[in-house]
Formats: sequence, structure tokens, C-alpha cells
Amino acid sequence: MVQFGEKWGGIMQNNSIAYFSAEFGLDESLPIYSGGLGILAGDHVKAAADLNIPLTGVGIFYGKGYFQQRIDESGSQHHLYPQVDLEASVYPVQLVRDDNGRPIIIEVPLQGRKVYAKAWSVQVGSVTLYLLNTDVESNSDADRHLTDTLYPGAQDIRISQEILLGIGGTRLLTTLGIRPEVWHMNEGHCAFLTLERIRMLSAEGLSFETALEAVKASTVFTTHTPVPAGHDVFSIDMMDRYFGDYYWQLGADRDRVLSLGSMNGVFNMTRLAVSTSSKVNGVSKLHGEVTREMFHRWMPHIPVRDIPVDSVTNGIHTGTWLGADLKELFDRYLPSDWTLQTAEPEVWAAVRDIPGTELWEEHQQAKLKMLQAFGLPLPPSDRMPLIIGFARRFATYKRALLIFSDPERIARILGNPDRPVVLVFAGKAHPADGPGQDLIRQIVELSQDNRFKDRVFMIENYAMDKAKLLVQGVDVWLNTPLKPMEASGTSGQKAALNGVLNCSVLDGWWVEGYNGRNGWAIESTMDGDTELQAKQDTEALYRLLEEEIIPLFYKQGDQKVPMEWVNVMKESICSLAPVYNTQRMVTDYWHKMYVPTSARGKRFAADNLEVASRVAAYKHFIRDNWSGVQVRKVDIIEDNSCRIGLNKKAFRAEIELGAIWHKDVLVEAVGSDGHRGLWKVTLKAIKQQTKGLYIYEGTSSDIPVDNIWKADVNVRVTPISPDFASDFELELAAWG
Repeated sequence: MVQFGEKWGGIMQNNSIAYFSAEFGLDESLPIYSGGLGILAGDHVKAAADLNIPLTGVGIFYGKGYFQQRIDESGSQHHLYPQVDLEASVYPVQLVRDDNGRPIIIEVPLQGRKVYAKAWSVQVGSVTLYLLNTDVESNSDADRHLTDTLYPGAQDIRISQEILLGIGGTRLLTTLGIRPEVWHMNEGHCAFLTLERIRMLSAEGLSFETALEAVKASTVFTTHTPVPAGHDVFSIDMMDRYFGDYYWQLGADRDRVLSLGSMNGVFNMTRLAVSTSSKVNGVSKLHGEVTREMFHRWMPHIPVRDIPVDSVTNGIHTGTWLGADLKELFDRYLPSDWTLQTAEPEVWAAVRDIPGTELWEEHQQAKLKMLQAFGLPLPPSDRMPLIIGFARRFATYKRALLIFSDPERIARILGNPDRPVVLVFAGKAHPADGPGQDLIRQIVELSQDNRFKDRVFMIENYAMDKAKLLVQGVDVWLNTPLKPMEASGTSGQKAALNGVLNCSVLDGWWVEGYNGRNGWAIESTMDGDTELQAKQDTEALYRLLEEEIIPLFYKQGDQKVPMEWVNVMKESICSLAPVYNTQRMVTDYWHKMYVPTSARGKRFAADNLEVASRVAAYKHFIRDNWSGVQVRKVDIIEDNSCRIGLNKKAFRAEIELGAIWHKDVLVEAVGSDGHRGLWKVTLKAIKQQTKGLYIYEGTSSDIPVDNIWKADVNVRVTPISPDFASDFELELAAWG
């Protein structure tokens, strides 16, 4: 295994990455997570510890955690909030103290008053996770309860928690003497940290714009969802109430500070995060595309393909999610150091050598363990039914009821006495999500319907412990989101690691993972007609169940083992386990995000922030003069003397740049390639007509004839700088 702390010690020092997240799912005994975002953050921390990456986590300790779910006989979800038992935590949790043994207390401004927070630390291998909490004697009773629960419905409490996380978390690291080189914001909840960092630099005498560039250069942002509810917004009035005494401390006026996050009349935390980061990524390749589409609405003058958003596909922590018995089987057949090389395909190739009967038997034992743990009916014979699992947050876009779209047909599928099928559901709906809770109610009602009796089950209080049983014990993992709303989805990766086969809409990570031999794909459309999409997806799902999944499962081979099914299990493990794990994921973050951002941040901060100051001044000049940039005239000159199928094209444009130097812009002829992509031809300044007015020309022989109609061609002018993270950092472009 690569030890990054050893290999790259010269690039980063200890505690050089600060990883902020509103939730962390380390273990069910520390219930400070609600779902995928938190579990991903927990797995990220564990992988960083495994790889010896110098990372420090920052979050909030929620005294009552996320709610405990109880479902009554009618299917109504009830929310219980017991106090989190720190003594029961698998991970040691300790109060953070100073050198004199006194608890460290952080002061955070909230609506003109001071709120105090203490910090707890959780040690995960070499990584320390710090969790802030306001249950401090010097706080008012109301403020002591600010950090009771995760994702409160009240906006005042939500913004207070996010100020505590971002501003308070930054102040905690400063107090502890931790000075990160890279600041990683895991979703927008923590984006106020950028304002606090600007404030700290402003207090040292730097201008707002210079401080902004220094902060931006050393910050990365991961966005996790295209769902609007996943992007926090606060009214401008609320921002004024909470930041009225804070704006001036940043060295800028109110409007300039608000401009970092203002969108459509509200303050958008995702917009703030994008405005203050040099690198932004989605959590799968498709999600990267969807995010670019979403951000295009903010920057309509920049084509979707040019929006500067990268992608790092999520993975899961193998050591956390692999069943213990299956691990023992892998220990016998895989290389002795396989747990240190989980991102190496050749290591997993040895799974193909495991006797099919042994792999099948281990899965049957995991299945039996799950049934017993949940108190589900045990099969009357030695052959258990096909069990399909659907477990995730109950949000409407995840379409938990899609499989019941034709109740009579699915009743026949599940109720075949010769080939029985069982559906097991689990998941919570947010306390404020009425439609999500209604989905749970309907599933409970269906489970009580005579047609689905002992065929449909709802497991209450879904958490990490129950998730492990499900991803290890069911036969098929079902995922039917409304495409493209599933940004990544990692539960299917956990299932695949344990030999459970995925049947999923081709959304999120499954677009990348599915190879035609390792599970089943519901090839959903994205035409915007959700009703038609649901109808098509339902039909595809039923067909897969009736014609492929159920027949394959019940096709017995020697020793009553469905060997063809077991072979698909092996293909699933071999093709998915080495790719969709956090060792690969965090390695990607290291190379694509952390190392370049560390180098950029250092360069901007060097020599009394000389580069940051220069870039700030340059951007100010460009913005002040950009209104004078115009593409006056564009000509396309045909040349048919090129090789067959291609036309050589010459482009000529007359560009008014005003006060801007011609070497500070990139001029391109741009057109569609007919496949949702772009072709570009760079034009060079060949003559200055008058002051500020230039003639640009360029040629290309690599543009297909079909894609060069004049109606498809335009000329674009973009301000550039070798100090920019991308050509579109200023979010400016002038078109012909």
C-alpha cells in the first residue's frame, strides 16, 4: 500500500488537509450522520488514516444525533431523540483540552451575541476528527441546545450550526495551532469557513480581494447532489441579521461579501463554496456533467462543457463494509496483503479461483444472519428465496414505490410458489419531509396487503449496523432513482463488495461500474417527462425480474448451487471492488485535488502574498473594463483542398478589447461537435487596426464538414492568466 505521508512528505506537512463536513458516519454507536454524505465522510477519514494521509476532520457533535426512527402499525414514522452515549462509542471520544487541562472553548458570533463551543476529538487511526458542541455553561439555555440535532428544520438553527461549523471550526484549528495547506469543504454546509479565513487575513492588513484569492487558491469543494433541497439557501434578510456585524470585518462592503453567494435573491451556500474554491468536483462522472449543467444556469455565457467542474467518483471503505465471514474466505484465497492493496485489480482477480460452492455458502450464511437479526420469517426449506433489498433515504426522487407501479404484476412475480421473491425495505425520511414519510406509510400498508404478506417487509431505524446486514445478506440491491438525480450512491458499492448483485437505473456510479456482466441495468431516459420515464423504467425492471434475474437465481447447478449466478457474483466483485473503494477515491483526491491545491496555495501565499495580490488587482482591472470587449465581425473562409471528409477552415474576427491587452485574452472559434461536445480553434492577433481594435485569425483542418455550418459557429473572447485555476475562473466571456 502506498503510504502518502512517507512518499509525499516533502509536499505536505502534518495536519495539512482540513476536511470539513456537517456529518461523519464512523459507526452506528456515534449517530452524528443521517445518510450517504456522512457515511462517505466517515469512509474518507478512515481511508486517509489507512493511507497515512495528513488530514484533520472538522464537524459538529450533535448531542442527540440524528433521530431514531420508530414506525407504528399504520406506517407512521415517529422521531425519537435520545442523548448520544459517548461511553458506547466504538471510537474513543475525548474532550479537547489545553496544556493546562482546561477545556478549549471557541467563541462564535451569532446575531450580535457570543456563543461558546467546546470540542470533542475522535481518533481514527492517524486522523483526528474534531467535533464542536455548544452545550457549554456560559451559553443561554437556547444556545446550549443549538447542536442537539442534525439537519434541524428551523432555518435559524440551521444557519447557526453552519456558522458554528465554518467559522467556529476555523477558529478551533487556529487555536490548536493547526494551519492546513488545503481546506476541503465536503458539501456547502461548511462554506462560511471561507469568510472566516478572509476575515483573519483582513485582520492582518490584507485587502478583501487579496485575501479572497489566497483563500480560493487553497480551497477545494465537493458537491454531492443535484437535488435543490441539498443546497442550503438563506434569505438576504437572515444573512444581514447574522452577519451585520461581520461584513465590515472582512474588509469589504456588504454587497461585495454577499455577491459571493447571492443567487436569485437568496444566499446560496453552494454558490459561496464555488466562488471561494479553486477546484470543484462532483462525485461521479455523470454527476460532474449534471453539476456543470446546473452551474451553467449561473454562468449562461459559458458552454456547459467548459464549466470548471471535475469529478472524483465515490468509493466505500472496504474494511468497514465487507462481512467478517466473507473476509475470512478472501483471506484464504487472495494474496496475503490484499487488504493493503484494495485498489489493485489483480488482487481481486483471485476471487475467480474461490470454489463457487464456498462463495455461495458464505453468502447463504450472511443471508440467514440478516433474516435472524431482523426477525424475518425463515424459509421452510434449505433453499432460501431470492431477496431484493432497497435501503436508502426516503426521498421522493429515489422512487421507492416504482416496483409497485403495477401491483398485480409485481404480486405475481413475488408470489410464485416455485420461485418466491422477497422485498426488504429500510430507510428514514427527514422529519420535515412529508412526502418521504408517506412513502414509508405506503410500503407498510403494502406489506400488510394479502397479496404481499410475507413478501414485503419494512425494517425500521435504518443505520450503519442494519445497512451492513442488508448489503451483506440480500441477493439483489435495487436502486431506482429518477435519473440523473442520484449523484453517486454508494450503497450499491457496499453490496457489490459482498457479492450482492446490483439492479439499478444507469445513474450515479453505476453508469461507470456496469459492464453488462456484473449485474443489471435499467437504461433510463432523461427527456424530462417523469411520467413516461417511470413507465419505461417500471417495464424494464419487470422484464429484468421475469426474464433474467429470477430465472438465473433459480437455475440450479451441481450441489443445488446456482453456479451461473455465482459466476456473476464473482464478476461483480472482481470488476467493482478494486475501483469503488475509498483507497482509490482518496488517492484520486490526493493527486487531482490536494497536491495541486497545496502547491497553488503556497505559491499564492509566498512573498507576502505577492501572487494573490497581483491576481486580485488583475481581476479587478478585467472586470472594470470587460464591458468594452466586443466581437465586431466574424468571417469563415472555406478551403476544400483538404483530405476527404474534412474541410480546412480559416476564421477571421474583428475584436474590440479597449483597455485590455491582447495577450490577456483567449480568442477562439467555437462550435458544436454534434455529440454534446465542442470543437475549438484558437485565433491569434495578427494586426492592430486602431488602439484597442485587433484582427484575429486561425485555421483548422480537423473539423468534420457536418459540424461547420455558419449557424453553429461563434467566436468567444475569454480573459486568461497563467495564475488562474482554469480559463473560466473569472466567469466572463464575450461572444460574437
